[in-house]
Amino acid sequence: MHAEPRLTSALRDVLDPEYPISLVDLGLIRGAVLEGATAKIQLTYTCMGCPAMDLIQDDIRARLLQLDEVERVEIEVVWDGWSRKDISPQGLIQLRQVGVV
Repeated sequence: MHAEPRLTSALRDVLDPEYPISLVDLGLIRGAVLEGATAKIQLTYTCMGCPAMDLIQDDIRARLLQLDEVERVEIEVVWDGWSRKDISPQGLIQLRQVGVV
């Protein structure tokens, strides 16, 4: 699945609950497409026991439903082997600023 820029742009507003970094910059969004009025998102997590899974998914839905063209959001959780390499250069800068990396 690829990532549509208008969805990715909106998802940059969705921050990880632990760190003030977008899910996009953390590399957690694996795909984002719009099929009709349905936003289909592929999402991974940094670990299987992430306590904020529901919160993150709720935040994704809330943000995407603000877009005029989105009436429904489907989230598929994919366990895609997340690693530090998935963090964008901007995400690394932001993590350094908060003392994480």
